[in-house]
Amino acid sequence: MPAPETREIEAPDALARAADNLEELEGERMTLNMGPSHPSTHGVLRLVLELDGEVITDARPEIGYLHRGDEKIAENMTYTQFIPYTDRLDYLAPLANNVAYALAVEKLMGVERALPPRCQYIRVICCELARISAHLLGLGAYAMDVGALTVFLHTFTEREKIYNLIEALTGARFTTTYTRIGGLARDLPEGWVEQCRRFLEEVKVNFDETEKLLTRNRIFVDRTRDVGVLPLEVAVDYGISGPNLRASGSDHDLRKAHPYLVYDQLEFDVPVGSVGDCYDRYLVRIEEMRQSVRILEQCLRQLPDGPIAIDDGKTVLPPKEKVLTAMEELVHQFMLVTQGVKVPKGQVYFGAENPKGELGFYINSLGGGAPHRLKIRAPSFVNLSVLPRLLKGNMVSDTVAILGSIDFVMGECDR
Repeated sequence: MPAPETREIEAPDALARAADNLEELEGERMTLNMGPSHPSTHGVLRLVLELDGEVITDARPEIGYLHRGDEKIAENMTYTQFIPYTDRLDYLAPLANNVAYALAVEKLMGVERALPPRCQYIRVICCELARISAHLLGLGAYAMDVGALTVFLHTFTEREKIYNLIEALTGARFTTTYTRIGGLARDLPEGWVEQCRRFLEEVKVNFDETEKLLTRNRIFVDRTRDVGVLPLEVAVDYGISGPNLRASGSDHDLRKAHPYLVYDQLEFDVPVGSVGDCYDRYLVRIEEMRQSVRILEQCLRQLPDGPIAIDDGKTVLPPKEKVLTAMEELVHQFMLVTQGVKVPKGQVYFGAENPKGELGFYINSLGGGAPHRLKIRAPSFVNLSVLPRLLKGNMVSDTVAILGSIDFVMGECDR
């Protein structure tokens, strides 16, 4: 049997052909759809990624899958009727949304300084409980995204305690609708302050344990440090706010820069990062929760007695016993329920420091009980706008860590 024919291949020609093929392969790009049905997108967010191998060369976020037309709905109902819709913006912090919206309407009416001290303190308590609750969920989901499942279960244990407090206060666990124009729906129930104090002692232990699980965890640090770096000048150019801005080195916090309610009477620090990467955004949120506990302890200690709403029957519903026994209060209740609070003509903008950043409401009023125009500055919408800049040049696996570190909610993004 003859020997098989042998072929001699010149090495230089083979290497040249291989190099040509490699250049052709490098010129190709693959498009990858991440979402909108994907756990790590934290909602119905679609990311269109252009990849060169595992490296992202271009990224385009597509939103609108959850659009509900909240701003247009607000123009067709009274100011009070719109309060439940604010629960559905950042639905991880409905109490804070209620307060921000009510303060915007009260600023337009010129009654924000007439709010009783007890009302203002309770509103601050609501906002800071909402901040801790939202950060606990954001941190737990973020840790789970990069492989730390235990942290998710750990943070949800404390979050359940917050829901118990909220349920005792408002009657609901999730969509609270607790704030009213000019006040609150009801006062603190008996024994609630003591329950809240016990929770604050327990949650501080949880923070320490969470840091032990993450802050020096080799896997978590490798997945987050020097990943998704957001320089301060870029963050300012994009209008980023909240923890994402402060992680990049700015100390801007509306509670300090433009104090509202009783924040100017409380002592707390604003945590600031130095690098602006995913790891810094984690550290800032951990410290923010500690500062929220500090604020809550002061509020519970200084909580005054007194009314929880302004003394104006044309703004807040009169007491039920008076409605049933006096004609004037009956007329006031009828007018408030059917026509809404009478708001003067004018324009106003109010921004509050929410867990995700600056939640702002712009109201254009022609007078009467409903806004002519209402626009919402949703922090998640603004924060997501920087994604193309953050994702470019990173690996596909880094996308999960970057999304978790931004901590957005599509409910307020699409609003």
